[in-house]
Amino acid sequence: MKVLIVSLYHPELVRGGAQQIAFELFEGLKQKPGVEPYLLASADHNSPALFKSGARITGFDGRPNEFLFLSQEYDHAWEKGGNLLLVEAFKEFLELIQPDVVHFHHFLTLGIDLLTLTRRVLPEVKIVFTAHEFLSICPANGHMVRRTDASLCTRASAVRCHQCLPERPPEHYFMREMWMKRHLDAVDVFTTPSRFMISHYAAWGLDESKFVHVTNGLLPRSVPLPAASKGERRNRFGFFAQLVDAKGLHVLLEAVALLRAGGFTDFTVEINGDNIHFATPKRRAEIEAFLAEEEKLPLAERNVVFNGSYHHDQLRARMARVDWVVVPSVWWEIFCLVISEAWSYGRPVIASNAGGPAERVSDGVDGLLFELGDARALAEAMYRACTEDGLWETLAGGVKPPPSRAEMVEGFVAVYEEDLPVKAVKARA
Repeated sequence: MKVLIVSLYHPELVRGGAQQIAFELFEGLKQKPGVEPYLLASADHNSPALFKSGARITGFDGRPNEFLFLSQEYDHAWEKGGNLLLVEAFKEFLELIQPDVVHFHHFLTLGIDLLTLTRRVLPEVKIVFTAHEFLSICPANGHMVRRTDASLCTRASAVRCHQCLPERPPEHYFMREMWMKRHLDAVDVFTTPSRFMISHYAAWGLDESKFVHVTNGLLPRSVPLPAASKGERRNRFGFFAQLVDAKGLHVLLEAVALLRAGGFTDFTVEINGDNIHFATPKRRAEIEAFLAEEEKLPLAERNVVFNGSYHHDQLRARMARVDWVVVPSVWWEIFCLVISEAWSYGRPVIASNAGGPAERVSDGVDGLLFELGDARALAEAMYRACTEDGLWETLAGGVKPPPSRAEMVEGFVAVYEEDLPVKAVKARA
């Protein structure tokens, strides 16, 4: 059985949960007898040195079955590619590989229209689409957060989308929905890493019977790490994410300011992440100004440490420096891979009470939940984490191993094989 995985970015070029999961799946499928996986990951202006004159789809770093889709002239209004030669290259790529399954993990930088192109080029192929956010529903980066008041959005419509993005008329968003649904109609099976997503897509009008929940999974880590703090207090917090608006770093920094204003300074926050160039200018300016002011303080008076980006090989060392992992996301965080990473090392999580974190974290059992976007509520949770005797030990004891990569691979293989032609299933038996 040949499986082509189509991914937004390669995690070694641009870090992010969706691309990391696509890569983990690719690596896991390589261990399955009878499965021949291929990875096609997009690259764009974030990796300019990889673009060569006339190149459209290339190999990646000499690795077998790993390829880059060199995205050009992408139209964000309609989520489609504008370079016809690149579309032709994708068609030829499909014809060359002849996969039994094409598994899209995104369409951003690739094009939603590649779904129907795949169906036209390979009429019998099984098309699987994993939703890592709500970009097909929500043109505001797929976050479903109202730009009018920063509240979570539960229903898209032409007028509501126009209110968030007034540069285009309501008619544009009406047509966009029709365009998206037309191409999504080519999909045989949709998968989601969190169950709550299914109701959102069903309410939007997609067939709920075509959805399957398949969890995200990671390679098992080593045994849980001991607490980072010495003594009675567990007062070291870690943030692990891209430095973009939706991840809520600004909420965490506001919580730090509130704790200081209240006279509590016996804590440390370590920030681990990059890609701040993806943040809005306003948020980027706020974050950079806060960190600049922090660096002016004497070392002993700093509560916030900025460690910068990290590779997966560095994750254990970074986790060993903190007691808690804070997930202050201000959107419907879909699954939140960092929760799995935290649990892998025995770290309780303090997270916003919506979306994937609310589905995964049991408040008072393996972590703490606070009101989404509420810096004061986060400050209270952090103060409690630092001062309540035995809380860290109780919650760390409640942490269970997160889903493994093997579980995820088995879940997707079951999706692939259902209703596949007999010859493809026998090929891997």
